[in-house]
Formats: sequence, structure tokens, C-alpha cells
Amino acid sequence: MSAELTFYGGAGTVTGANFGLNTGAARLLIDCGAHERENICDPKNHEPFPYDVKAIDALIVTHAHQDHIGRIPKLVREGFRGVIYSTPATRELSEIMFQDALSIMERDAKRSGCDILYEPADLDRALSLWQTHRYHEPFAIGDASIEFLDAGHILGSAMVRCQRNGRTIIFTGDLGNSPEPLLNDTESAAGANYLVMESVYGDRLHEHRDDRREILRQAIDDTRVRKGTLLIPSFSLERTQIILFEIRELIARGVLEPVPVYLDAPLAERVSEVYRRHTEILNPAAREIFAQKDAFSFPGLVEVVSSGESQLIHKKAGPKVIIAGAGMSHGGRIRAHERVYISDHNATILLAGYQAPGTLGRRLQDGARTVEIDGETLAVRARVSALTGYSGHKDRDALLSFVESAGESLEKVFLVMGERAASGFLAQRIRDFLRIETLVPQQGTSAPIDW
Repeated sequence: MSAELTFYGGAGTVTGANFGLNTGAARLLIDCGAHERENICDPKNHEPFPYDVKAIDALIVTHAHQDHIGRIPKLVREGFRGVIYSTPATRELSEIMFQDALSIMERDAKRSGCDILYEPADLDRALSLWQTHRYHEPFAIGDASIEFLDAGHILGSAMVRCQRNGRTIIFTGDLGNSPEPLLNDTESAAGANYLVMESVYGDRLHEHRDDRREILRQAIDDTRVRKGTLLIPSFSLERTQIILFEIRELIARGVLEPVPVYLDAPLAERVSEVYRRHTEILNPAAREIFAQKDAFSFPGLVEVVSSGESQLIHKKAGPKVIIAGAGMSHGGRIRAHERVYISDHNATILLAGYQAPGTLGRRLQDGARTVEIDGETLAVRARVSALTGYSGHKDRDALLSFVESAGESLEKVFLVMGERAASGFLAQRIRDFLRIETLVPQQGTSAPIDW
């Protein structure tokens, strides 16, 4: 039997994941993400969906990052009434992320007059359509059997394995940078005939895990010695939890002297609570630590709640570390801190993950000498460092190994969720090393599959 894949979003770009699978018996979507650039009011997110929303039978969600879930309430607002499927942790995290995004949109709407994607009623309706399934708990959609596999990317993240007539296609979502201190390793793609796979770091390698921890330690220690300020723009979901965990480990081992660390991310605190409720899906070592203590707490940590408390951080003398969202400096409280410290010679901005084109973080990573933050032009005098080892994505070699894990059954790979150069580089490596047909689809194109 045949089916059709359509690449509505996330093709030729990292964000905006939105893929269609038409089985003939059912029309499915995998992810419905926002396009992440400078702010959530980006006009691209307001564009109409390129399909009949009411004709979609089900939406399957891989994980709770905005670039995979951000337009789900808009989908519902425009008439989607099918079932939304994910793991339990993804549903919990998605609710938190939706609420946070809505509050940001409402604020930006008042400030700049932009429209909002959805209203509270749309969010509530989306959550009412949601059903959850644990890893390795198959469920049926039409004549297809669907199963979630652990992607090891963030809490609850899943690959979507779809089986029909003895044939298998796997949508990877985002693949974790395994092994990680909190999550289980990414599971294998064994038995897949087709892969729709992310390629964010398809042309790059990460630092070794020991190296990344040492770079983090040195950055904090250098800040202490220089009595300066270290800014870490960090995604509230997963990245912040890993960085807190790593700092706790460094202090516990006696290789890092405590300094004030301000966690200025109320969203990250809400996310951390979900981690504490779902330790059953963490790796065994992390579960053991959580059974004894709070793995996200350490001497010197200060949790900042209100915006007033956030502003008071600037008056604190001496060395300090500020961890705040968002991870690409495209919104959140980190921008207020960058406005204060970006022209300070004694400040360092540590970029701890992928920076999408069009974001402030990407401009800093690319060496901009001046930047504009909320209408103010500022000289960049702070040191800017990039630390890709804390990325939640597999790098070039790990992605190739993942494809190889599928075994001899694999017939074709579709590379998505990557910049064109990264996807193209990885595609050629897969062809050269594994002799597997690999395509880099363009947005809006379709491909027939034997499934």
C-alpha cells in the first residue's frame, strides 16, 4: 500500500516542524510548531495552514519545545477537532509552554500591536483533545499502529514509530545528545524502512562531555576571579535543568567554589517541577540522586520570581552568574540582563546551544559588534563564547550512527529540521558512508512512500 509524506514546515529550516502523513485511511500531522526568530509575534506564525485543518484526523506530538508545539492552539482555533497524542510528560510540559507563550504574546500585543495566535479558550480546547501514551505503549490510528520511543532529547521527548502492513516509518522529532546526565539514551531506529530525521547539527561536532563541563567550570571560575558577570541564555525546558545539575555536581565534587547563581526563569522552575514528578523516565543514575536530594539545588543558588527581583540583581556587587531565558535571546528576561551587561568588559555571555538565524543569540554568535535590544543600539564589549556541548541535539557523527542503527531494512532518509547547509552535508555523508538514499525536501513538497 502507498502513503504520502508532506513537508509543511521544518524543511530547509530548523524551526516550525509540521509534517503530514496521509495513509489513505487517515490524515495525520506530526508536530505543529512555531517559527522561532526574534519574537513569538513573528508574522510567519500567523500565516494560514497549507491544508484543510478540519480534515486532519490526528496530531502526534514529539516533544514540548515551541518549535514543535507552538501553533497547536492556532490549529484548534481554526477548526481542528481530532485527537492530539503525546507522552504524559509532553502534555504536562506543553500546557506550561502554551501558557508562557500566551502571556508573552499578550504582553507584546499591548506593546507593539501585533496579533496573538490564540486565546485561553483555544488552549483549553487543545488540552481537552489530548490523549497520552507512555513509551512502548502501542495505540491505533486508523489501520496504523503508533508507538512512542524515547528520543532522549528532553523530558518526555519521543520518536514516533508508525507501522502498517509490516512496514515502518519513524519520525525522530529532535534526537538527544546522548548520553546526558538526566535522560535515558536515544533508542535505536532498528527496523525502520523510512526515517524523517532532524539534522540541526548535521555538519558540526560538539565538544566532549568532559570538555563542556570544564568550559562551564572555567567560565564560572573566571567570573569569580574577575568579579564580573556571567550571563547564560538558557532554554527553560531541559537546558536549564542540565546546567543546574552540572553546577551542582561541580560544587559537590569540590572543583568549583560556590558563587551567587541567579536563576531568573520562573518558567524553568515550573518545568523543573515536572521533572521532579516524572523521575520514572529519567536515567537510573539521575533517579538515584533525586531519591536522596534535589538534583537542581546547590549552595549559592538564588531563585528569582518577580520582575522587580530580576532588576535588583544588577545592584548586587561582586561576581555572579545569571541564568535566564530565552536560550537564543529572542525573548524572556535574558534580554534585560544583556542590555545592562553587553557593553561591560568584565561580562561574559555564554551561548549554550543552537542559535537560530534571525535571533539576537545568532547575531552575537556571528560576532556582531553592535546589536539592537528592544529599540536600543548597544556596543558589544562583553566576551561572547559558544558552548555547543550542552546542545540537546545529536551532532554530525551521532546522527550518522543513528541512521546506521536502523539496519539493513532502511530504504530512504528524509532530512528535515536543519539549515540547508547542515542537512545537505549530512545527506552526502549518509549516501557516501551508508549507501542509503537520502533526500533534503523543500517546504511544501510531498513524497510517496511504500507503507
